[in-house]
Amino acid sequence: MKKNTATLINNNTGETYEYDILEATRGPSVVDMRTFFQDTGMFTYDPGYTSTAGCESAITFIDGTKGELRYKGILIEDLANKHSYMETCYLLLNGSLPSAEELNNFDLEIRHRAFLHEGMRHLFNAFPDNAHPMATLSASVTALATFYNDHIDMDKEEEYLEMAHRIISKIPTIAAFAYRHSLGIPFIQPDIDLPFTKNFLTMMRAYPGGKMHLCANGHEEIKEVEIRALDTIFSLHADHEQNASTTVVRGVASTGAHPYVAIAAGIAALWGRAHGGANESVIAQLEYIGSVDKVEEFIAKAKDPNDNFKLMGFGHRVYKNFDPRAKILKKLQDELKEELNLDSHLMEIAAKIEKIALSDDYFVSRKLYPNIDFYSGIILTALKIPTTMFTPIFVIGRTVGWITQWIEFKKDKTSKIARPRQLYRGE
Repeated sequence: MKKNTATLINNNTGETYEYDILEATRGPSVVDMRTFFQDTGMFTYDPGYTSTAGCESAITFIDGTKGELRYKGILIEDLANKHSYMETCYLLLNGSLPSAEELNNFDLEIRHRAFLHEGMRHLFNAFPDNAHPMATLSASVTALATFYNDHIDMDKEEEYLEMAHRIISKIPTIAAFAYRHSLGIPFIQPDIDLPFTKNFLTMMRAYPGGKMHLCANGHEEIKEVEIRALDTIFSLHADHEQNASTTVVRGVASTGAHPYVAIAAGIAALWGRAHGGANESVIAQLEYIGSVDKVEEFIAKAKDPNDNFKLMGFGHRVYKNFDPRAKILKKLQDELKEELNLDSHLMEIAAKIEKIALSDDYFVSRKLYPNIDFYSGIILTALKIPTTMFTPIFVIGRTVGWITQWIEFKKDKTSKIARPRQLYRGE
């Protein structure tokens, strides 16, 4: 009978070792190497964990070759086009999309939990006015753990969900306060009459009293297309399997630390320009290129093996096809251009880069397609979001994924403290 195992042969000694193959419901199966060191006295070597499954998960599935992304089995295209971010959050936390009543109850709870403890307000005053909101956000989320210390020991489902709902609701408030502190302007408190995404935009833009900018024709209102665009970005960022920041969250979770400390660590990891900070880099590069007339010059630099210049927003570690999230944002960008009457200088430069890259064999043969960062930065700019807030917005969307991953890890009876090994080359 055929065995569902893999056999490894040590050609130095002739010894053989047999390991079970664990079948996945989607994607690659894995070879169970948990006893490899015990059996052989050796470690496996896999820098960046490109071929290593560090956990078992049922949250998010990615097929990079096909350009497929699913949350809880549902295609990202269906979620982004037919459901709100609040529905996506509920799906990740509960495993299924909510009924109308469940969604209403969930939404109301998130609205009421958005307020911060008054003691938190003093924390922002400790940061300089020009502090990057990501630094303030990470420190504030760590401090949030001190206000909810009871979340460190949980064993009931309702306790896990209360903890998760609390952090999901408060992150936008912290992010908006961090931004307003960086400008030295008064904080705008959450408004329980407003849904999640509109509430965040209001906390970002409003004047004291909750009024929007006053023009000759009255107050500038937040447009529905703006809310829809940002809500979609939140959904697209909600989770992305075992990426760098999620791995950090799970690693901190493995130590038994407070869940909000794990989230703060994820925020720090996300800040890197190779991860969540990439959309800031896209805009910085478009500004650096400066003119549509210079695009071909910089494309040539990107293709020159002797030039260190890299085109930001193209290619992805996992996707070897068009990132499905990028396709959604490309369509959204085109809609925004029409609905908000946009034709900005940066969008013209980006459009020419996109046109050349999608038809140039250099990029196509290397599967360097535009990724989510290429479009999200442009859309956020169109929404008049300052570049320093690009990554905090990524944090707002990703918090539900991080906390769902944290809960999954804590419930896994086979989980252990993260402790990779090394290939020692020293004296």
